[in-house]
Formats: sequence, C-alpha cells, structure tokens
Amino acid sequence: MTTTGEEHRAAGGPWWWQRRRSAVLDVGLAGVSALECCVEGAVFTDRVGLGALLGVVLGLVVGSVLVLRRRWPVAVVLVALAVSPAEMGMVLGFVGLYTLAASDVPRRITAVLASMSGLGSLVVSLVRMGQHVEGNGSAMTPWFTPSMAVLMALGTTAPPVLLGLYVGARRRLMESLRERADSLERELQLLAERAEERAEWARGEERRRIAREMHDVVAHRVSLMVVHSTALQAVALKDPEKAAKNAALVGDMGRQALTELREMLGVMRASSGVPVARAAEPVVTVPEPRASVLVEEEQGPSLAELDELVGQSRAAGMTVELSVEGEGSGYGARVERTAYRVVQEALTNAHKHAAGAATRVRLARRAGEVAMQVENGPPPEGGVDAHLPSGGNGLVGMRERVLALGGVFVAGPTDAGGFRVSAVLPVGE
Repeated sequence: MTTTGEEHRAAGGPWWWQRRRSAVLDVGLAGVSALECCVEGAVFTDRVGLGALLGVVLGLVVGSVLVLRRRWPVAVVLVALAVSPAEMGMVLGFVGLYTLAASDVPRRITAVLASMSGLGSLVVSLVRMGQHVEGNGSAMTPWFTPSMAVLMALGTTAPPVLLGLYVGARRRLMESLRERADSLERELQLLAERAEERAEWARGEERRRIAREMHDVVAHRVSLMVVHSTALQAVALKDPEKAAKNAALVGDMGRQALTELREMLGVMRASSGVPVARAAEPVVTVPEPRASVLVEEEQGPSLAELDELVGQSRAAGMTVELSVEGEGSGYGARVERTAYRVVQEALTNAHKHAAGAATRVRLARRAGEVAMQVENGPPPEGGVDAHLPSGGNGLVGMRERVLALGGVFVAGPTDAGGFRVSAVLPVGE
C-alpha cells in the first residue's frame, strides 16, 4: 500500500497499520509463515546437502517478510515466487496474493504477478509429482500428472486472488459510500446554516417591519396628544372653554391610538393563529391568513384618510395646507399605506421639531406613479416647544418603506430654514 506510517499512526496504529489489531494479525501471520518456511526450508537444504540450520535461518527470514504485506504487497509476492522452487512459502504466497489483489496496486501488475505465481506453482507441482511417480514406480495415465499440477496451481492461485479482488472492491465501495455520506452530511450542514441565516434575516426583517408599524401607529397620535396637552396647560386658566375642547381632542386621540395599537397587535398575532382578546368581547381565535402582510394591507390606512390626518394636525394648532394634483384612485394597498405613512411621519416630525411652523402637503397623482411632498417652514419665534423625544428612526423607516416598493425618497433642510420630505412611488397597473 502507499499509505505513509505517519498517517496510520495518527489513525491509532503503529507504523503503517491503521489499527493495532491489524498489526497483531500481521505479526501472527508472519509467525505462522516463518514456522512453515523454517520446516520446509530445513527439509530442502538438508536434501540438497546444505544443512538444516541454513534452511531454518532462511525460512525464518523469508516467512517474516509477510509482516510487510500491507506496506509492500508486491515485494511479498516476489519473495514468495523466488522461494517457490525450494518448495517453501505456501502461507507467504497465499496471503501475499490475497493482499496484492485487495490493495490499490494497478490491476495489470496484479494479473502479471498472479500469472507468474500460477506458472511457478504449475512447474513446481509437475516436478514434485513427477519425482513422486518415478520414486514409487507406479503406473499412471499420461494426463494424470499434468491435470493434478494444473489443479494445484489453480488451487493455490485463484482462491486468494478472487477473494482479494472481492474484498478490495467491497472496501472501495464502502469508502465511496462513506465519502458520499460525508459529502451529503456537509451539504446538509451547509443547507442548515443557510436556512438559519435566511431565518435570522427574515426575523430581522419582521422586527424592522413591526418597529416601523409601531412607530407610525403610536408616534403620530402621541405627538399630537403632547402638543394638545401643552396647549391645554397654556390656556387652562385663560380660556376654560378652549381648554375643555383641547382635553376632548386629547381623549379622542388617545382612544384612536389605542384602537390602532390594538389592530396592529392583532395583525402580529394573526400570523400565528394566536387568540386575540378585544375589550368587552369574548376571546376568539383568528384564522391564520396566507401571510401577515395580507392582513396588514387590509387593515392599514389609505390616501382617502389624508384629509382626516391633516385635520388632526390643524386641530393641534399647526397651519397645514393640503393640495392634491391629478386624478386617480384605487392604488395597491401597499402603495396607499406607504404614501399615507410618509405624510403622517413627516407631519409628526414637523410637530416635534418645528412646532407652530406653516406646513404644506402636496400629493400628485401621475401616470404610473404617485408623488408626495411635505415641507414645513422654520419654527416661529416664541413658539411653544412641546419637548417631544425623537429616536431618529422616522426618516429611516420612511426611506425603507419607499425603497421596498422601488420608489425614490429624498429628505433634507430647505434654504428657508425649514425641512422637506419628498417621495415618489411607482403604481402597479
């Protein structure tokens, strides 16, 4: 085999063995082979007059070569072929041929060495049987000796080679299946990681969408409530009638904020079929829709409510001018809701940062698109600051909404000291 000793030691076995039990097996086989070669070598050297001791030493060295069968199977088979004329190395040749056929040695080399081993066994069998027949003086048919020699050659060559080929093919098949299983496991792990990344991205998108909706639903109403409460404090003693009117407006806006917040929570729960509780109503189970976005689109505001939105700002003391250009209606629910939210958030920012400033809202309906612009002037001198907190997410949320629909969003200060928010949304035909 061609595996290095370092790789096998890393796998748990000494030197070139992958496992310790493989080393024990090879050492045991080498011991058996050495014993067999010692006996046969002693008989051979004694017969030729070289002394039995030389045969024992030669057999010990030759038989011990079997311990190298996993590292150098070709060398083991060649040694078995070299000592075959001495009628020794039966175990060495048998195990060597098996190991050679089961290894990764090219098949042409295996075929050549197996043929040489079979031919050598045939010649040795012919010689030994011929000597036996001549020594006994028995009469045999002419075809008996060649037939027995061929059978013995095939019996000592074919079984180990065929068994080695089968074991090698099975081992390669198992390795291929193991590699394929490892590859599939890596692919599944990669797919699981990608699915987790997509799920994390989807969760992040859902959190951002919910944050935008909560901001748009709550911030505008609460901002108007704070503006009205500030005005209420200023006129409570001077004009009780106006103070009462402002208090009623604050109550109405608070109820509207609670209603919109409840609807938003209902949309969030509807996507998972969670029971939704309503005031003074029994708990009911909302059937799961195709997507939470569809429920959100059905329940979201539209441009038809723009007059009411501007009226609320006017009621809070802001001077707001509304102009609508062009004709058209019935845009998609997402377009209607996004356009409404952009105007709503722009008015909220005007309440926060330019209380009392004159504001102009323009809506233009064009072919294939709808445009909106909210521009406020600088805050008047001596105006009452409501001290509304700002998280800095309003413009970010508007930009995300508009870009999600493939529109254009621009926001920034004006030369007159005010602020302008502009957006253009494509309208699906």
